[in-house]
Amino acid sequence: MVKNYVLDTNVLLHDPQALFSFQDNRVYIPMPVLEELDRFKKSPGELGANCREVIRKLDGLRSTGDLLKGVRTNEAGLICVKIFQDKEFENVVLPSYFKKGLADNWILLYLLKIQKSDPKMPTIFVTKDINFRLKSQIIGVPAQDYLTDKSTVTEEKGFYEVTMSEEAERVFREEGKISFSASKIPASMKKRNVFFDFGHSLFGKTTATTEEIVRLENGFGTTISGISARNREQLFALEALCDDTIPLVCLTGKAGTGKTLIAIAAGLSKVMDENAYTKLTVTKPVVSMGQEIGFLPGTAEEKIRPWVQPIYDNLDFLFARKGVRAEEYLKKRKVIEVEILSYIRGRSIPHQYIIIDEAQNLTPHEVKTIVTRVGEKTKIVLTGDPDQIDNPYLDRTSNGLMVLASKFFDHPLAVHITLEKGERSALATVASEIL
Repeated sequence: MVKNYVLDTNVLLHDPQALFSFQDNRVYIPMPVLEELDRFKKSPGELGANCREVIRKLDGLRSTGDLLKGVRTNEAGLICVKIFQDKEFENVVLPSYFKKGLADNWILLYLLKIQKSDPKMPTIFVTKDINFRLKSQIIGVPAQDYLTDKSTVTEEKGFYEVTMSEEAERVFREEGKISFSASKIPASMKKRNVFFDFGHSLFGKTTATTEEIVRLENGFGTTISGISARNREQLFALEALCDDTIPLVCLTGKAGTGKTLIAIAAGLSKVMDENAYTKLTVTKPVVSMGQEIGFLPGTAEEKIRPWVQPIYDNLDFLFARKGVRAEEYLKKRKVIEVEILSYIRGRSIPHQYIIIDEAQNLTPHEVKTIVTRVGEKTKIVLTGDPDQIDNPYLDRTSNGLMVLASKFFDHPLAVHITLEKGERSALATVASEIL
């Protein structure tokens, strides 16, 4: 059944493609939303870029038809900019406790008017703002989150616990590999680039072909940049981080599981010891990615320091084992770069090992923008905790990290590992579980 979908400003700023994500339904853009878009078009960073892209798309539609009457999409839907005159609201009134003049409340009036103008067709408000959804429900208009960018695979950890027969285990130990059919592992686990825990400290992985399971190249005794894996998930992560045939690695897990530390350790080893990449770039978003840091005093380097301090903490820990101060080394050598994510947008990045920390605070569109900038022979690693999201319009399933991990799961170019065991301290582990 065809429905009326009314889009909030934050949906369009979150995903400019949202205009075309409702198939054969009617999509309405209230005039107050256009007014809000006008305020954001000069904003710096991704926010302004998304706003300008939405405006360009609307302008493109305007050239093919009358947006006030509605323009048909390729999916037989309709996109319409809705404008009502003041006199048309005579029979549409908000409860007295709704403050007059607010942009959000004007949008609510539009919702009511659209609903009453077309009572036989369901009208649904789409917004990333939870409180706005509540207000919409209060006035009698159903509301929902923008669901198109939700990830569909959220429970895959990237590894399985399985038991092989004694004969299969013997073959695997002796030959270092076993065919998938001979292992008699359930077919549902036949995925590319996943890991297996067979028990008895025996681990394996599939490759891009999935036809056989092979022994890991690294073990608990393997030292990389002065550290070694403390648990199986860290072991799997290090294996993926050190594999040059896998250009994309997603590491998720709660605080203290070692995601950032082992990613930086592997990156340092690849750049400084093996010369596999020309530079290690470690970066993170300022939440949101479009938010500027100009209000902080000092030079550009001093401004970004508070945001990237956790990265320096990990570098200090790793370099201390070599008797070197990370900051002094960074000034002498040009192989390591630490910066906020806004500074690398728009660049083409070849031959580098890139680590993006706190990636759970990125939108799917931002992640797409970043990953599509990756050049030849570049490896990109995204780390983050999907349960610690600071972006008000993202949740566990709609953040860019989880969407990327989900869409690339079982892909020959990517690995996703969920780290479960906290290693920072006993207190940190318990706190992440009970607080």
